[in-house]
Amino acid sequence: MPTKGAPSSDEFIPLYERALASQGWNAIDPLVHDDACLTFSDGAVHVGKAAVQRAVESNFAAIADEEYRISNIRWVHRGAEIAVYLFDFNWSGRVGGRPASGSGRGTSVLHHDDDGWRLLV
Repeated sequence: MPTKGAPSSDEFIPLYERALASQGWNAIDPLVHDDACLTFSDGAVHVGKAAVQRAVESNFAAIADEEYRISNIRWVHRGAEIAVYLFDFNWSGRVGGRPASGSGRGTSVLHHDDDGWRLLV
């Protein structure tokens, strides 16, 4: 059950997408669980919120004018404390002053607690 005033699991995804579009960790921070673990397309694994922050900020520094889009969301599980979804992603921007883009598929796990839904994986 969502905390009063906190976004639902459905609302989390566009909220996270907008936070990423801000290219500022302050917008993303409240959406990331302290025990988060992110795996990037290159296979690099970032364990813990501090490591996730470093990786995300490094991405922001490397990709200018980045646009990141999440699509084709498929919910695998939605429970009171855990929600899991599969998605496609596309990004574009400038790397080293040149146009660059990429795409892929991902899996995310959200955890719900007193602070609302936050990205765990």
